[in-house]
Amino acid sequence: MIKCQKKGVLLILFNFYLFLLNKFYTFGLYMMLDITYNNKEKEEVIDGLLGKSFGFWKRLQLKGIGSQRMVLVKTSPGFYQYKNSISDINYLSIELRPNGILVHLNKGLRNLAWSIPYYQLSVFKTDIFSLHAQGEFLSVSCDKNYHGNKLFFNKMELLKNTYLNQTSLPYKI
Repeated sequence: MIKCQKKGVLLILFNFYLFLLNKFYTFGLYMMLDITYNNKEKEEVIDGLLGKSFGFWKRLQLKGIGSQRMVLVKTSPGFYQYKNSISDINYLSIELRPNGILVHLNKGLRNLAWSIPYYQLSVFKTDIFSLHAQGEFLSVSCDKNYHGNKLFFNKMELLKNTYLNQTSLPYKI
């Protein structure tokens, strides 16, 4: 009986994945959404994964939830298709959510968003600043825009640590 229930749950999860594959841009394990036009289904998926956007008072309390634009330097091979093909500079910005971050990219006239829950997010700071999640990464140059975003990255790290400390692990250590 237990094996049948597990198979049923796996079948439901597989069908949900196929639904997402047909409705949105999903490649591998990460989700890239085209948010150029408002679409309630896409908003529901983002809100379900990252939580609803912060309210007005929380935004004031956090002193903003968005970063300044940053220059995209390097990407993983999975993101090559989202970079501008001509020699334009690629920019990205980050929006904080209660359960993760939303990375905004522009490709031509399309606006794309990469949803990253906090439990999948890894951040590295070397000579460049890198966001790693779901087997992919985006690297940003540490120029004058990075120094303007330093407080934002500290805020992002604080929110991530707060989120991870309040959630429990599904297993005992």
